[in-house]
Amino acid sequence: MGVAVSGGPDSLALLLLAHRALPGRVEAATVDHGLRPESAAEAAMVADVCRELGVRHATLPVSLDRGNVQGQARAARYSALTGWLGERSLDALATAHHADDQAETLLMRLNRGSGLPGLAGIRSATLLPDRTHFVVRPLLEWRRAELAALVEAAGLEAADDPSNRDPAYDRARIRQAIEEADWLDPVAIATSARLLAEAEEAIEAMLAHEFQVAVATEDGCVRYRPGGPRLIRHLAVERIFGMFAKHPRGSRIAALVSALEGGGKGNLAGILARAEGDCWIFSEEPARRSG
Repeated sequence: MGVAVSGGPDSLALLLLAHRALPGRVEAATVDHGLRPESAAEAAMVADVCRELGVRHATLPVSLDRGNVQGQARAARYSALTGWLGERSLDALATAHHADDQAETLLMRLNRGSGLPGLAGIRSATLLPDRTHFVVRPLLEWRRAELAALVEAAGLEAADDPSNRDPAYDRARIRQAIEEADWLDPVAIATSARLLAEAEEAIEAMLAHEFQVAVATEDGCVRYRPGGPRLIRHLAVERIFGMFAKHPRGSRIAALVSALEGGGKGNLAGILARAEGDCWIFSEEPARRSG
């Protein structure tokens, strides 16, 4: 098992818990983004802690271009960690996302008008982009304060990243708002995110069944005999457009579904759609003749 350890209280707590649960079976890595002067010293601190625990440790330096620093840092971090997992023949990476992170993520995505996949929040386990290694998040039911107390009880001094409190970042502002709203329960919010993830899984299963029994290709056309509820019809049509490498907006898909349900037809993103009895037929628009 690989463990991502930045040196902050959350990841140090994860390191301690993983070492206790899987003695001799844990390796740790720290990604040094080089964004702060203290980052090298923090990586060295994690290496010292790992040495005392008897845990193998690697520091993974990465470099970033100008632009979206947080987005680039995340991409570079996971790329470096994925490469490390492969080099060490490790199947999974554990990260220290916790209930407070989950609550922050859900509220941020609600504020952006995210759909169900976004509102499902941080998943307990997902595949990394290489489609080979898993990332697991075993602390989603732990509070940030609980993890900090565990680190303090172990006599460790965690690193402090001031960007976690920088109001320039959405997450820092959401975090501050949650702290000020003592009526909000991050654990309950995290539970809601988990239930939304389960709802999305159920919908995906219904959609897969709908595709299996109701969608067929024939002579360059896609034929769909809708049988599920309207949400499944919408998602099925959206996926059919994906089969043609077309990705129109959800509102335009919804308008087309309404037209087809009424026995009508439409032309969206170069795809012709028409209703014939109980069947909806999709085909590419013929190329226009020139001259």
